[in-house]
Amino acid sequence: MTTATLHAATLTQFSRKKRLTIAVPLVILAYFAYIFVSFDVAGLGERINLNNARTLISDSYSYKTHVAQNNRNGMITLSVEGERKGQYPDGTAPDWVSLGDTTVVDLGKGHVITLGPQVSYDIPGYGLVTARPDGTGVHAVFPAGDLPDFINASKNRVMIATDAGRFTITRARAEVFKYSFGWELFFFTLDSPYYGMGPVQLAQHAMSGEMGAIWQEFWTNKMWRHGDVFWALFETLLMAFLGTFGAAIVALPLAFLAARNFTPLGIFRFAARRVFDFLRGVDGLIWTIVLSRAFGPGPLTGSLAILLTDTGTFGKMFSEALENVDEKQIEGITSTGAKPMQRYRFGVFPQVLPVLLSQVLYYLESNTRSATIIGAITGGGIGLLLTQAITTQKDWEEVTYYIVLIILLVMAMDTLSGWLRRKLIKGDS
Repeated sequence: MTTATLHAATLTQFSRKKRLTIAVPLVILAYFAYIFVSFDVAGLGERINLNNARTLISDSYSYKTHVAQNNRNGMITLSVEGERKGQYPDGTAPDWVSLGDTTVVDLGKGHVITLGPQVSYDIPGYGLVTARPDGTGVHAVFPAGDLPDFINASKNRVMIATDAGRFTITRARAEVFKYSFGWELFFFTLDSPYYGMGPVQLAQHAMSGEMGAIWQEFWTNKMWRHGDVFWALFETLLMAFLGTFGAAIVALPLAFLAARNFTPLGIFRFAARRVFDFLRGVDGLIWTIVLSRAFGPGPLTGSLAILLTDTGTFGKMFSEALENVDEKQIEGITSTGAKPMQRYRFGVFPQVLPVLLSQVLYYLESNTRSATIIGAITGGGIGLLLTQAITTQKDWEEVTYYIVLIILLVMAMDTLSGWLRRKLIKGDS
């Protein structure tokens, strides 16, 4: 090759690299431009509702107390989150509500609402809003001037939302919603003899022989359903455990069939590998939907969905681990006159077992999270309760409670799987 030819080839190669260097960023830029237009990123700001976001966040760490008046008969009811299970007994109320011929609700910071034939809301810095609801309308009277943003009014409905709370007036009802920090009735409901007791009082009752009764009141809490929630957590964990270890048991013998050094016939290896491809090629959620139609809802359906998906995954990983075993160790065992099962027991499994256990334990931890979503579809486990709480869009503190429990469960499984890996694989204590 002449010097001129070599120089020309070098220039051509340099030109190709230069074009490639320019083309790759342009392709990436064009792709992101497509995403920006296709997903309407520019319109995202218009679709965001910050008021709903603030309400959602506040609902996650607070609770609402409802004070409701039936405008037809003047009856007052008070309840936590508006639920009958959290209703105050007749004649009782929190200390910021004064019951009487006219009920006075003190929301704090000068916000005072009066309920009766005529209802009113004294709003600091704005003035007094009055209304006389009846069958023909609300008949509200506001201070002079334009209505502020926190008031939404029509003939048959007035809604006032301030930092102190919300007040809604319709022809049939007048309702006050007061937000308070915490998860009310988390330990005991209003009808429990232990409601309102502090830690010292509870400890005294427990020491006097009432520990079982205290636990029973907590465990059967009608508002928070702790017993049902923890049983749902157990179902979620059971789905992950059965699905993961069931898949490992099924995949291990099939992995020998798919390993090149253990199955010389290519037709069997091809068939086994295609089965693995099919099982893991269909997502676990798709298997969940198919199996729920075939077997009905329940935790067992979720376990089978995890088993099918992970059988394909484990089969591929196990077969690759078997193909990488050291043949010299197997030959050494064979030279001692070991039978086939002994060769597997002492020549193969000691090499692959650490890898297999590590993979199975990792997937057990991962499937604990996946079982939450699968449970939402199959109607089992904590996923079902979480979906129900989200769908109602009422008690977001319950959603937070379930999410916290799921995170704690995942953390516990992570710690347990790490300990088992060290104990079983490395022999650490």
